[in-house]
Amino acid sequence: MAHPNIDIHHRAEELAAGLPPLLVAAERVATTVSQGVHGRRRIGQGESFWQYRHYDIGDSAQLIDWRQSARSDHVYVRENEWEAAQSVWLWRDGSNSMQYRSDDALPTKRERTDLLLLAVASLLVRGGEFVALLGSGRSPSTGRATLNQLATLFAHDDTPHVSVPSYELIARYARVVMIGDFLSPLAEIKPVIEAYSTQGIRGHMVQVMDPAEEALPFEGRVRFEGMEDEGGVLIGRTESVRDEYQEVLESHNRGLRGLCESAGWSFARHRTDHAPEPALLALFMLLSQPVGS
Repeated sequence: MAHPNIDIHHRAEELAAGLPPLLVAAERVATTVSQGVHGRRRIGQGESFWQYRHYDIGDSAQLIDWRQSARSDHVYVRENEWEAAQSVWLWRDGSNSMQYRSDDALPTKRERTDLLLLAVASLLVRGGEFVALLGSGRSPSTGRATLNQLATLFAHDDTPHVSVPSYELIARYARVVMIGDFLSPLAEIKPVIEAYSTQGIRGHMVQVMDPAEEALPFEGRVRFEGMEDEGGVLIGRTESVRDEYQEVLESHNRGLRGLCESAGWSFARHRTDHAPEPALLALFMLLSQPVGS
């Protein structure tokens, strides 16, 4: 007769084998970070009505508004403002530049971005928070099914291939987490930040970069090819433009930080040659602060 602990262990291995590898990795990182930290502090549930939304699998039947549902062919859930405000909306840069890595030993920027985003979603869901992916057309939800859904979207690359998110109407005082390289012109990023902050939405931006993008360590004659149809450029002595390149990059990042600070958002930088846990911990601690603090 098998020992019960052995059966449980085997069953856990079987379940893990059926999960997307990204989700397994994200859960491992999230577990490491969750040790010694507490979940988000919640405020009491309010009664202010926010909106109706379509009923999703996993919603409690007690949330259904039968009067509203009777007026159409859909089943509607009545969502209070507190419930919507406690949600965290996630966004990841899906542009082709995120596929870059300077060394085969490093993850691509997209791989690291997906890992961080799914790991923070795991931490939030463990605390009972609702999460949703901007641009997915799905309402905020929580639980294991939500994480599987996010991992599937990432694995199938079923998210918009854009470098700057579009503005979406979400509840006042909700949170937004955006992760990408944010190398688009500041004039394209600024309107998005302002649109959300004007609605009282707190945001957190994490810039993910490959170490070579910051250091430009190349020497001699190098041809650089754009990953988003920008074309290529041949530089005879790459080391001769290094200082100017780094100055332009730092100026851009100062602009990003300034945009975030003026909107009351946070801005952080992360390199793919660094461990993901410190960046995840810092982001989660910011999300742990009460809304309005």
